[in-house]
Amino acid sequence: MGLEVGPNTPGFRPVDSRWCTKESCFLRTEAADAFEAMARAAQAEGIALRIVSATRTHADQKRIWEAKWRNRSGSAVDKALDILNYSSMPGTSRHHWGTDFDLNSLDPAYFASGMGLSEYQWLQNHAAEFGFFQPYTVESSQAAGGYREERWHWSYAPLSGPMLRAYLLWVDYQDLPRFQGVEVAEELQVFDRYVRAVSVEGQP
Repeated sequence: MGLEVGPNTPGFRPVDSRWCTKESCFLRTEAADAFEAMARAAQAEGIALRIVSATRTHADQKRIWEAKWRNRSGSAVDKALDILNYSSMPGTSRHHWGTDFDLNSLDPAYFASGMGLSEYQWLQNHAAEFGFFQPYTVESSQAAGGYREERWHWSYAPLSGPMLRAYLLWVDYQDLPRFQGVEVAEELQVFDRYVRAVSVEGQP
Protein backbone atom coordinates (compact mmCIF):
# COMPACT_ATOMS: atom_id res chain seq x y z
CA MET A 1 0.00 0.00 0.00
CA GLY A 2 1.37 3.43 -0.87
CA LEU A 3 2.57 5.48 -3.78
CA GLU A 4 6.11 5.36 -5.07
CA VAL A 5 6.97 8.78 -6.47
CA GLY A 6 9.65 9.40 -9.07
CA PRO A 7 10.40 11.34 -12.25
CA ASN A 8 7.95 9.24 -14.29
CA THR A 9 5.04 9.16 -11.83
CA PRO A 10 1.92 10.40 -13.67
CA GLY A 11 0.53 13.62 -12.27
CA PHE A 12 3.66 14.47 -10.27
CA ARG A 13 6.77 16.45 -11.09
CA PRO A 14 9.93 17.54 -9.26
CA VAL A 15 9.93 21.04 -7.85
CA ASP A 16 12.67 23.24 -9.31
CA SER A 17 15.86 22.62 -7.30
CA ARG A 18 16.08 26.35 -6.51
CA TRP A 19 13.14 25.90 -4.17
CA CYS A 20 14.21 22.65 -2.43
CA THR A 21 16.78 21.90 0.24
CA LYS A 22 17.03 18.27 -0.93
CA GLU A 23 18.34 16.84 -4.17
CA SER A 24 14.75 16.34 -5.33
CA CYS A 25 11.26 16.89 -4.00
CA PHE A 26 8.02 15.95 -5.77
CA LEU A 27 4.52 17.40 -5.71
CA ARG A 28 1.45 16.97 -7.85
CA THR A 29 1.98 19.07 -10.95
CA GLU A 30 -0.68 21.67 -10.17
CA ALA A 31 0.61 22.09 -6.61
CA ALA A 32 4.20 22.35 -7.82
CA ASP A 33 3.25 25.04 -10.36
CA ALA A 34 1.44 27.02 -7.67
CA PHE A 35 4.27 26.67 -5.18
CA GLU A 36 6.90 27.87 -7.65
CA ALA A 37 4.76 30.91 -8.47
CA MET A 38 4.48 31.63 -4.74
CA ALA A 39 8.21 31.16 -4.19
CA ARG A 40 9.02 33.59 -7.00
CA ALA A 41 6.62 36.19 -5.58
CA ALA A 42 8.15 35.80 -2.13
CA GLN A 43 11.67 36.08 -3.51
CA ALA A 44 10.76 39.38 -5.16
CA GLU A 45 9.96 40.69 -1.68
CA GLY A 46 13.12 39.34 -0.05
CA ILE A 47 11.51 36.19 1.37
CA ALA A 48 13.16 32.83 0.68
CA LEU A 49 10.86 29.79 0.64
CA ARG A 50 12.51 26.37 0.43
CA ILE A 51 10.78 23.00 0.69
CA VAL A 52 12.47 20.72 3.23
CA SER A 53 9.97 17.85 2.81
CA ALA A 54 7.32 17.27 0.15
CA THR A 55 5.64 14.05 -1.01
CA ARG A 56 6.42 11.02 1.16
CA THR A 57 5.58 7.39 0.53
CA HIS A 58 4.24 5.15 3.27
CA ALA A 59 7.76 3.69 3.52
CA ASP A 60 9.21 7.17 4.02
CA GLN A 61 6.71 7.92 6.78
CA LYS A 62 7.32 4.54 8.39
CA ARG A 63 11.06 5.27 8.62
CA ILE A 64 10.36 8.63 10.28
CA TRP A 65 7.77 7.18 12.66
CA GLU A 66 9.73 4.10 13.73
CA ALA A 67 12.97 6.06 14.27
CA LYS A 68 11.05 8.20 16.76
CA TRP A 69 9.32 5.12 18.23
CA ARG A 70 12.66 3.50 19.05
CA ASN A 71 13.79 6.59 20.98
CA ARG A 72 10.77 6.67 23.29
CA SER A 73 9.77 4.67 26.34
CA GLY A 74 6.46 3.90 28.01
CA SER A 75 3.31 2.25 26.77
CA ALA A 76 2.39 2.10 23.10
CA VAL A 77 -0.26 4.77 23.70
CA ASP A 78 2.19 7.08 25.47
CA LYS A 79 4.80 6.68 22.73
CA ALA A 80 2.28 7.24 19.96
CA LEU A 81 0.79 10.34 21.59
CA ASP A 82 4.24 11.86 22.02
CA ILE A 83 5.19 11.27 18.38
CA LEU A 84 1.80 12.52 17.21
CA ASN A 85 2.56 15.98 18.50
CA TYR A 86 4.34 16.65 15.21
CA SER A 87 4.51 13.44 13.14
CA SER A 88 1.78 11.40 11.45
CA MET A 89 1.23 7.68 11.58
CA PRO A 90 2.08 6.07 8.23
CA GLY A 91 -0.98 6.03 6.02
CA THR A 92 -2.47 9.11 7.71
CA SER A 93 -0.04 11.81 6.56
CA ARG A 94 -1.12 14.57 4.16
CA HIS A 95 2.40 14.28 2.72
CA HIS A 96 1.25 11.08 0.99
CA TRP A 97 -1.06 13.10 -1.28
CA GLY A 98 1.48 15.26 -3.13
CA THR A 99 -0.34 18.43 -2.06
CA ASP A 100 1.49 19.31 1.16
CA PHE A 101 5.02 20.31 2.08
CA ASP A 102 7.18 21.64 4.90
CA LEU A 103 9.01 24.93 4.46
CA ASN A 104 12.37 26.23 5.68
CA SER A 105 12.55 24.66 9.16
CA LEU A 106 10.86 22.06 11.35
CA ASP A 107 11.77 23.95 14.54
CA PRO A 108 8.82 25.87 16.02
CA ALA A 109 11.21 28.41 17.53
CA TYR A 110 12.53 29.35 14.06
CA PHE A 111 9.20 30.93 13.11
CA ALA A 112 8.83 32.87 16.37
CA SER A 113 11.30 35.65 15.59
CA GLY A 114 13.70 37.11 13.06
CA MET A 115 13.66 35.92 9.46
CA GLY A 116 11.49 32.93 10.29
CA LEU A 117 8.77 35.16 11.67
CA SER A 118 9.00 37.40 8.59
CA GLU A 119 8.61 34.34 6.36
CA TYR A 120 5.61 33.13 8.32
CA GLN A 121 3.96 36.56 8.24
CA TRP A 122 4.48 36.74 4.47
CA LEU A 123 2.81 33.34 4.10
CA GLN A 124 -0.09 34.40 6.31
CA ASN A 125 -0.61 37.45 4.11
CA HIS A 126 -0.05 35.91 0.69
CA ALA A 127 -0.21 32.09 0.64
CA ALA A 128 -3.98 32.05 0.02
CA GLU A 129 -3.43 34.05 -3.18
CA PHE A 130 -1.70 30.97 -4.59
CA GLY A 131 -4.13 28.40 -3.13
CA PHE A 132 -2.19 27.46 0.02
CA PHE A 133 -3.23 27.33 3.66
CA GLN A 134 -1.76 26.19 6.99
CA PRO A 135 -3.55 22.95 7.98
CA TYR A 136 -2.30 22.66 11.55
CA THR A 137 -2.99 25.74 13.62
CA VAL A 138 -3.38 26.42 17.33
CA GLU A 139 -7.14 26.41 16.80
CA SER A 140 -7.23 23.07 14.98
CA SER A 141 -5.14 21.45 17.71
CA GLN A 142 -7.31 22.84 20.49
CA ALA A 143 -10.50 21.76 18.74
CA ALA A 144 -9.66 18.06 18.53
CA GLY A 145 -6.50 17.54 20.56
CA GLY A 146 -4.55 16.78 17.38
CA TYR A 147 -1.16 17.88 16.10
CA ARG A 148 0.45 20.94 17.56
CA GLU A 149 0.70 24.06 15.43
CA GLU A 150 3.03 23.61 12.44
CA ARG A 151 3.92 26.96 10.92
CA TRP A 152 6.09 25.16 8.38
CA HIS A 153 3.38 22.90 6.94
CA TRP A 154 1.38 24.27 3.97
CA SER A 155 -1.22 22.61 1.79
CA TYR A 156 -2.60 23.24 -1.70
CA ALA A 157 -6.31 23.56 -0.96
CA PRO A 158 -7.75 23.02 -4.48
CA LEU A 159 -6.42 19.45 -4.41
CA SER A 160 -6.03 18.60 -0.73
CA GLY A 161 -9.63 19.50 0.13
CA PRO A 162 -11.14 16.90 -2.22
CA MET A 163 -8.45 14.41 -1.20
CA LEU A 164 -9.32 14.80 2.46
CA ARG A 165 -13.00 14.19 1.74
CA ALA A 166 -12.15 11.08 -0.29
CA TYR A 167 -9.72 9.83 2.36
CA LEU A 168 -12.28 10.09 5.15
CA LEU A 169 -14.86 8.33 2.99
CA TRP A 170 -12.76 5.43 1.78
CA VAL A 171 -9.90 4.75 4.25
CA ASP A 172 -10.41 2.85 7.49
CA TYR A 173 -8.12 1.49 10.19
CA GLN A 174 -7.63 -1.88 8.50
CA ASP A 175 -6.23 -0.01 5.47
CA LEU A 176 -3.26 1.42 7.38
CA PRO A 177 0.14 -0.09 6.56
CA ARG A 178 1.94 -2.17 9.16
CA PHE A 179 4.23 -0.22 11.49
CA GLN A 180 5.17 -0.14 15.17
CA GLY A 181 2.22 1.23 17.12
CA VAL A 182 -0.46 0.69 14.47
CA GLU A 183 -2.42 -1.34 17.02
CA VAL A 184 -3.29 1.84 18.97
CA ALA A 185 -4.42 3.89 15.96
CA GLU A 186 -8.10 3.19 16.45
CA GLU A 187 -7.93 3.60 20.23
CA LEU A 188 -6.44 7.06 19.69
CA GLN A 189 -9.05 7.92 17.03
CA VAL A 190 -6.36 9.19 14.67
CA PHE A 191 -8.77 9.80 11.80
CA ASP A 192 -10.93 12.16 13.86
CA ARG A 193 -8.26 13.72 16.06
CA TYR A 194 -5.47 14.08 13.51
CA VAL A 195 -6.56 13.56 9.89
CA ARG A 196 -9.85 15.44 10.17
CA ALA A 197 -8.53 18.08 12.59
CA VAL A 198 -7.27 20.75 10.23
CA SER A 199 -7.97 24.45 9.98
CA VAL A 200 -11.35 25.57 8.65
CA GLU A 201 -9.91 26.10 5.16
CA GLY A 202 -9.15 22.40 4.92
CA GLN A 203 -12.26 20.94 6.48
CA PRO A 204 -14.24 18.40 4.39
